[in-house]
Amino acid sequence: MLSFFDYSPKTLEIAKKAESDVANIFSQIDLISRYNSEKVLAAFQKNKVSEACFAGTTGYGYDDMGRERLGQVCADIFKTEDALMRINFVNGTHTIACALFGALRPGDTLLSLVGPPYDTLLGVIGVTGNYPGSLMDYGVKYDYVPITDAGLPDLAEIKRRVPEADTVLIQRSRGYSSRKSLSVDEIGEIVDIVRSENPNAKILVDNCYGEFVEINEPSQVGADLIMGSLIKNPGGGIAPTGGYIAGRHDLVEAASMRMTTPGIGRECGATLNTNRQLFQGLFLAPHTVAQALKTAVFCARAMELLDYKTLPAAFDHRADIVQLIEFGNPNALAKFCAGIQKGAPVDSYVTPEFWDMPGYDVPVIMAAGAFISGASIELSADGPKREPYAAYMQGGLTYETGRTGIMLAIEELIRSQE
Repeated sequence: MLSFFDYSPKTLEIAKKAESDVANIFSQIDLISRYNSEKVLAAFQKNKVSEACFAGTTGYGYDDMGRERLGQVCADIFKTEDALMRINFVNGTHTIACALFGALRPGDTLLSLVGPPYDTLLGVIGVTGNYPGSLMDYGVKYDYVPITDAGLPDLAEIKRRVPEADTVLIQRSRGYSSRKSLSVDEIGEIVDIVRSENPNAKILVDNCYGEFVEINEPSQVGADLIMGSLIKNPGGGIAPTGGYIAGRHDLVEAASMRMTTPGIGRECGATLNTNRQLFQGLFLAPHTVAQALKTAVFCARAMELLDYKTLPAAFDHRADIVQLIEFGNPNALAKFCAGIQKGAPVDSYVTPEFWDMPGYDVPVIMAAGAFISGASIELSADGPKREPYAAYMQGGLTYETGRTGIMLAIEELIRSQE
């Protein structure tokens, strides 16, 4: 078949071998996508989604039927009492912050159970940045349980430490670390320990990058609240912005007061004609996530054939859409990201460079040519300028174009070694 890109014979050989090796895994991904797609369709039908739901509101946003119906659909999908799915959340960090501020009070203790949370949340907590209005600024105490040397949750230490906590945070994805992302079953095991040792603790799960990867969600194994971004998995590549919070009614309600202000909560928030995009993105999300998963699996196998270390490995069970590749030096990391950028539909002609991004303590390189700015359900790759100089690749609206992006990244690496 003719190609629009000038691949070397080596790149073509690696791609063909990688795709053949992971064919059975692709079939398993398709089965999960089928199940989750039917689950989403059933929730739409149960809640009688109609054309009228797509009309947006302006100003205060009172009486927005579509906005409220979308929350009900979200709750049914995640099997929770209540849910918010709103464009009012500016990103995943803001969404999680609203959940944390809703759950915690001055004097409470927040305990992160799988190491420190993602870099930008450290500013929310008050560990970095010394920002006014952080959790610690309001008198919330914070600590974390380190992961084991093998990169796994330390269940014995969690059992010992959890009685001291009022709220615990479990981050499903690895963030900028080399630890293993958590499956729903593994999160359930941690939840069982928390319930046994501290029944009153509120259990919050940062579900970013994990939605629709498996047939169940953390809310189905005992989490009190789950949170995520709509420019990741559940937005399906169509939602222009936003986030969701799903779980116990009282905790969702408390989070809504931080989303807007006490006394107003969920009652306000104009949708500005975005309801159709949020509904449609959520409807497409299981299929879109499957495309991203296939891209990640293909990437892992191809990079393994080039002798790079990957996490998860191509044949490992996956709990999120993120693929880690260790390069060992910043130049190779930059070359890989440059190749991913060349595979983008938007801004393919630019070259990503390391820069001092707000919220990070080291320079970060980010390759992303997306229709939605910063959307990591679209093909992207990023990584901090620190050992082991790893790229965190995620997304791919279609497997076909995701595959192209990976092949162009491989091409960049091969040419840099000639």
